[in-house]
Amino acid sequence: MIFGRVAAIALPPALACVAVAYVHAPGWVVVPALALSGAIGYAVDTQREKRLRTVTSVLAAYRAGDYAIRPRASAADGALAEVLVELNGLGDLLRGHRLGELEAWGVLRKVMAEIDAVIVAVDGAGKVRLANDAAARFAKRPIEIGADAGALGFGELVTGDAPRTVDERWELRRGTFRLAGEPQTLIVLADVGRALRERERDAWRKIIRVMGHEINNSLSPIRSIADTLAALADPAKRGEDWESDLKDGLAIVARRAESLGRFMDTYAKLARLPPPTLVPVAIGPLVTKAAALSSVPVTAGPEVTLPADADQLEQVLINLLKNAVEAKTADVQVSWKVDPGVVAIEVVDDGPGVADTKNLFTPFFTTKKGGSGIGLALSRQIVEAHGGRLTLESRTGAAGAVARIELPLAD
Repeated sequence: MIFGRVAAIALPPALACVAVAYVHAPGWVVVPALALSGAIGYAVDTQREKRLRTVTSVLAAYRAGDYAIRPRASAADGALAEVLVELNGLGDLLRGHRLGELEAWGVLRKVMAEIDAVIVAVDGAGKVRLANDAAARFAKRPIEIGADAGALGFGELVTGDAPRTVDERWELRRGTFRLAGEPQTLIVLADVGRALRERERDAWRKIIRVMGHEINNSLSPIRSIADTLAALADPAKRGEDWESDLKDGLAIVARRAESLGRFMDTYAKLARLPPPTLVPVAIGPLVTKAAALSSVPVTAGPEVTLPADADQLEQVLINLLKNAVEAKTADVQVSWKVDPGVVAIEVVDDGPGVADTKNLFTPFFTTKKGGSGIGLALSRQIVEAHGGRLTLESRTGAAGAVARIELPLAD
């Protein structure tokens, strides 16, 4: 029995020699030999158990997230030493991954803290798993991880349509990801109200600046003429041709008043643009009709129909074609094509290009003598009312400019 047990646990060479010896020894030697072999076997078994417990302890620490424990591989030999070396390597690898994860979370928290947008992650049970400072301001209270999302005002944001506008201020966007293997819903609320208000203020500043310039241009000569006419009221200050001066002065006042009236009518046209009446419109005939008015050649694209207000779009095309023809160009062309989800209409010329792109669409801004500065602003307003986009920029690699209208296709 003892020999079988010793063989089973693979005794070291010294113990094996003892085992061979006592098989052929006389009886008085057998008992001490058996005792010695048992003691050696117990010692070896105890040492191996100790080493295995070390391995078990290290693995338990790794499972608990403690990667600082490093068993001494030099204190062992053979296969056990190799196991301890591999354990230390595994610990280094796990520690590196843990540090990388902590650094990534640190960067994420820093970014989330600096972002004005509300960011919240909610798990399947409706509990908050992630939230930034903006989310706490939105909820008007501190947010604890694990808190009920519904009680904080985020419950209705987890379901329903997205993207959408909430309370006429927040743009809601929603996505999904996995955290610790569990699905999470990510809620992002961007304060578009602030950005829209700033854009509105900027637009008003530009309009007021241009309107002030135009009104002053009309009032300055009127003030000057008024002073001259006031002097003519005194008979002692009248010259021989005072009646002619009076008529000329009144004519100047009338012209400037008429010019100011046209300016205000133009402004009213921009402010009172009616919403488009959308009906199916074939792009080909629309473009061809507008181009014929300016004798501009057309490069036909595919047959395509989209919901639009034909009268308003025709006015946009007429304005863009007129601008191109008046840009001292030898060649103007108009074409259309279908891009993913949109119809793109392009008016291309080989003129001097676009000089001041910043103010192109500012109402009443113009670089043309006698221009009203309303055409491009009105054109963009019409295109955007159709859900589209109007751009005007210099051509790349060639002289001239390209005006591009993008209109969405029907769903």
